[in-house]
Amino acid sequence: MKARVRGIYATALTEVLLDAGHEVVDASPPIRRRFDAEFGSDPPDARIATTEDRQGVGAHGDPEAVAALRDLLTGAGLDALAWADPTPPGTVLDGEVTETLGGGAAVRLRVGGSESGDGAGETAEGYLPYGSVDDRVETGDSVRVQVRESAAPWTDRRPELDGSLRAGGGLVALEPGSGTRVDVRNDEAARELSGMLDLLGLEPPDGWRAVWKPPAVDADTEALEAGLDRAVAAAEGLDDAVDAAGGAGVLDGSDLVREAPLATPNAGVWVWFGRESRFALDDRRREVAATMPGHHRVKAGSADASAGVDLAEALCEPDPDAAFPFGVVTDAFGPAEGDALRLEHGKPDGRLITLGEATVTAVDADGSVTVEREMTGGGTYDGLDVPREAGDVAETSLKEGRWWYPTTYRGRDGAVRGTYVNVCTPVEVFPNAARYVDLHVDVVKRPDGSVERVDDDELREAEAAGEVPEPLAEKARSVASALENAL
Repeated sequence: MKARVRGIYATALTEVLLDAGHEVVDASPPIRRRFDAEFGSDPPDARIATTEDRQGVGAHGDPEAVAALRDLLTGAGLDALAWADPTPPGTVLDGEVTETLGGGAAVRLRVGGSESGDGAGETAEGYLPYGSVDDRVETGDSVRVQVRESAAPWTDRRPELDGSLRAGGGLVALEPGSGTRVDVRNDEAARELSGMLDLLGLEPPDGWRAVWKPPAVDADTEALEAGLDRAVAAAEGLDDAVDAAGGAGVLDGSDLVREAPLATPNAGVWVWFGRESRFALDDRRREVAATMPGHHRVKAGSADASAGVDLAEALCEPDPDAAFPFGVVTDAFGPAEGDALRLEHGKPDGRLITLGEATVTAVDADGSVTVEREMTGGGTYDGLDVPREAGDVAETSLKEGRWWYPTTYRGRDGAVRGTYVNVCTPVEVFPNAARYVDLHVDVVKRPDGSVERVDDDELREAEAAGEVPEPLAEKARSVASALENAL
């Protein structure tokens, strides 16, 4: 397998890939400096890129390559979780415009058929910029679109769509049109690439034109020919799929009638790295480069923190046996007492729910952070069966790296109204948010002192659905048992 890797995890993942016998291509200059290895320029079978929020990575490309990468990536640690991408780039789907927005339209997409064949199936929502379609679109319109850029399930972004088709990528892509387009700024290289089709004796299928990409400038003739062959095969596959499907699919009630997607040239997977996984990736990175304790943990916090890590490692040789400098990191980048901190509650199905913002009331160098929220009235507290009253205060005690955290609810008079202990992947306290993945099973302590373990059934269901791997589920149960006994 050939893989292209970019982002803050690139060095560690390059080491993982090479150690597993795979090939890394189109390596960045820092990777070339750090490794005593040959890096080719062949088109990759799959691309790995860090997500915008630095939480994890996305891997997209050939289905067999993506399947192999999923196993490698989730092998980083017990809290590395993966979800298949239902809308990998290049996928062609039919959809319905559900809302027109300022710069584009929200489109409901049919991303999976039903086993019964009754038209029901899985759907997703994408974003179609007005500039990517020739005609005006209105709510209720049926559209045929291609995914340009996908989005991790834990983000609030929609996959970005395009009203025209494109095939291939990397070195060369094909798009509807005639002639040749060169997407590079070097005039001399552009002139060379513009005549490359004639030199190679290849011609795109009818109705398509070649678009040479910047990486093509440094690629040899063999790599260019291989890239063009791939693009041509992909374009012919799209033509066949679209011809077989006919016109844009229509909707019947709430679901698209035709099975979808129409074409899936690529597969994709999103991988969430938790705290244990980041520290394991530190160890892999340390095999080839100076790496401070918590390298990936700090870099995942913010762009400023990421730059700070690079500076620290460039100035001095980090002690690999030193403890993670939580106090130093929080002093430099936050959170600090008085700051607002989001509680970002990941779910085993890939979603991320923000429980709200809390005010930081204490930060300790040992990794402990205490936050408080004032509650509104109405309803009851989950698991406690205690009415929620206006003016109640929820105090949450977070500790970096711990597999659980408690929230104690108090009334206006300070009386304890109950404690809810959430079992989760190891807590990470970033400058603006505390983040983890909820593991369903929890422990509650009611005002009368009674203790109960709750939601074991939800954990069993998530494990059966493949959302929580068995080792992680067993870890959650052991943590819950220990908490139940301690309380």
